[in-house]
Amino acid sequence: MVSSPWREPLVPLDRGGGNLRLLRERLSAGLIALVSAAVSLLTLVIIAALFLRSLPILRQHPLRELLTGTVWKPMSAQFGFWPFLVGTLWVTVLAMVIATPVCLLTAIYLAEYARPRTRTLVRPLVDLLAGIPSVVYGLFGVLLIVPFISDRLAPYARRHWGFLPWLSPGEVSTGYCVLAGGLVLALMVAPVIIAVAEEVLASVPVGAREASLSLGATKWETVKHVSLRLALPGLVASVVLGFARAFGETMAVLMVVGNVPQAPRSLFDPAYPLPALIANNYGEMMSIPLYDSALLLAALMLLAVVLVFNLLAETVLVWARRRAGQ
Repeated sequence: MVSSPWREPLVPLDRGGGNLRLLRERLSAGLIALVSAAVSLLTLVIIAALFLRSLPILRQHPLRELLTGTVWKPMSAQFGFWPFLVGTLWVTVLAMVIATPVCLLTAIYLAEYARPRTRTLVRPLVDLLAGIPSVVYGLFGVLLIVPFISDRLAPYARRHWGFLPWLSPGEVSTGYCVLAGGLVLALMVAPVIIAVAEEVLASVPVGAREASLSLGATKWETVKHVSLRLALPGLVASVVLGFARAFGETMAVLMVVGNVPQAPRSLFDPAYPLPALIANNYGEMMSIPLYDSALLLAALMLLAVVLVFNLLAETVLVWARRRAGQ
């Protein structure tokens, strides 16, 4: 058998070079694992530092008393977090109620109905909304939303919705209220929910859609019974992730919510969320006993809630991706 003149001779494997590449690969994997461990350790260090700095107030006041107390008078050693917790929940829940249906419908349109050209045009705009600084959203709320509420919406609500306690404004409404904070916060969390929800809907197998259409189902029936059903856990994860983002937002809400330490009873009442409490007061009057510890306890509670919701959203999202890929 005659060998071809174009055939290159076999070169023996360089065992030294192979060992070197294997060593480099192991070093790279070890470095990546070390960096990942350092990031995880940093989170634990932050939690431990906040907990240690919160111990002085926890030693003098039971946690239940701090969480249910309604009076915030640091000069008198009264640290009731209830108005701040209620204000945070009011603003966050209102923002999610406003943002969730709009964002999910936008994601359905982009993933199922929009033409490629339209999708290419809209996606950068959504990403741009995510990159706008929060102080810009706050200024937008101060210049447009707050005057609209005080001049138009509050008088209308006073005349027509006064019989509903949670929609009844007081005699005078400045516009700095829960509703203003909820509207601004809804704008801020919209890009997060839209991006995650669209990604989840896009991961639904094409074959599932084609099978539904081949059986005579309409486009909307396919979206309703196939796409939304398979993507439901991921859509829930996008909403939970948006809730975690909204719960910890500070600057924009601080500028429009009023910052009055009382539990709101109406959408037109001012509120004082936990992030605004920390941003407004930390660094001032630190000579007051336990004041520093109280603010760091508020930061610890805020971090715990955001961490739990982020982990929950990531877990549900991973499970949704695996389900959609099966």
